Amino acid sequence: MNGPRTPGLKGSQVSTGLKRVSRRIVLRGAGSLAVGLPLLESLGGGSRRARAGGEVPDTFAIFFRQANGVACENESAEIGFEPERFWPRNYGPLTEENVEGRALGELSAHLSRLLVVHNVRMFEYNFADGHARGALQALTARGPLVEGVSGDSEGSGVSIDHLIGEELNEDGRESMFMYTGQNRDWLGGACISYRGPGDRRAPLHNPLNAYALMMGVDGMQFQELILRQRSINDLVREQMGTLLGSPVLSAADRERLEVHRAAIRDLEESLACNFSEDEQRAIDGVSSGYDSDDGDAVLAATRAHMDIAALAVTCGYTRSVAIQVGNGNDGSTRYRNLDNGQLMENFHFVSHRRQSHDAEGDIIPNSDALHAQVDIQFARTFAHLLDRLTEYVAPNGQPILDAGIAVWYNDNGNGPGHSPINTPVIIGGSANGFLKQGEYVRATGAEDFGESNHNRVLNTLGSAVGLRNAEGDFLDDFGDPALPRGILSELMA
Repeated sequence: MNGPRTPGLKGSQVSTGLKRVSRRIVLRGAGSLAVGLPLLESLGGGSRRARAGGEVPDTFAIFFRQANGVACENESAEIGFEPERFWPRNYGPLTEENVEGRALGELSAHLSRLLVVHNVRMFEYNFADGHARGALQALTARGPLVEGVSGDSEGSGVSIDHLIGEELNEDGRESMFMYTGQNRDWLGGACISYRGPGDRRAPLHNPLNAYALMMGVDGMQFQELILRQRSINDLVREQMGTLLGSPVLSAADRERLEVHRAAIRDLEESLACNFSEDEQRAIDGVSSGYDSDDGDAVLAATRAHMDIAALAVTCGYTRSVAIQVGNGNDGSTRYRNLDNGQLMENFHFVSHRRQSHDAEGDIIPNSDALHAQVDIQFARTFAHLLDRLTEYVAPNGQPILDAGIAVWYNDNGNGPGHSPINTPVIIGGSANGFLKQGEYVRATGAEDFGESNHNRVLNTLGSAVGLRNAEGDFLDDFGDPALPRGILSELMA
């Protein structure tokens, strides 16, 4: 087994055999503004690989985290039987009939581009808390830096989102890490992305700040844009017009630019309306949207982050994004009861089925159905990301989603037990044909109690987007070196 990776050194090598060239076509406006554009076939933009059927863009990964498990079939002496409300009915093709009445039915429009993975098991590290075990292991495949400290736990290795950015982004630019919900309390709030042992990353909390970072706008420029109700498009209008008028620009590229320009305008409008007049002036003021306990506001801010993520991977700003919703146990957020329109109890209570953060409170009536309604709202939010990634078209004429992967995953398998067994992994996109699509599969390597295959899922996803091990083969050694190495071929096309 390989030992832990030394900070500052690459643990995996990218072996594409391609010359590194600039992936971004940019227009520059006032000051430091740099507006990234989609890859344009007419102008030779981006580093592209020749394949049968045309040119394909670089791969990417977007990770979307949900806490507290899902409302799946479960039974206990205290709570009783809970029916299946999440997973498809049968392994095999993803059809509308297979997901009807389940939370995954909210993704029916994208079934042909989904891979739903069952039987993913995390390792039972001694975190002394199921939320810490799931949240800190989910993208690192490692145990705690110090065992048994529960809510004070820290991860002991780099997370896959950060590794993808470090190795595949130009100049090693860090991946984007974005967070919505109250950034405090259990596990300290944002807790899924790590540079290395104990080196937790601070998130982009305010969607405006994430957008400004990607677009290269400083705070003063962005403040002036909002106060004057102007768009970033306005700052590069003349250059955009010149580019659109270029005789070498194809009709398809011209359409891509128009869609891109419209997306920027729509994104700016959706972000601006989340802030009061005073907050617009301050830019960095606190918004009830991204730092709220109201689930509607939290998920609206999450969708804004997703808009930014889709724009970022399309423009080539980054190859990797992680989006976290809620703190370590999402114990502050109150999601909407879809039946009566009222806000529920906080999600952690609902996941425990009790009026408490432990097993001592009174049972919440119909809490398994309420949990399923939270799953539905997360599914709808994930569908928003998939919608965005299918709206953008790559130079080969395919949706940009086909070039990468968008992964909706969970810290736990179920609600009441916060189990490490059957932790959901829902993958949109094939990473340019690397992964299967339109199927519900059972992952191997965790057939017996105590076995874990979660690290091999991350190896497979890392390999799909281009990470390789030191020998130039598929990534097979990510995470804890004590875990079995390898990838899961049943996920591959």
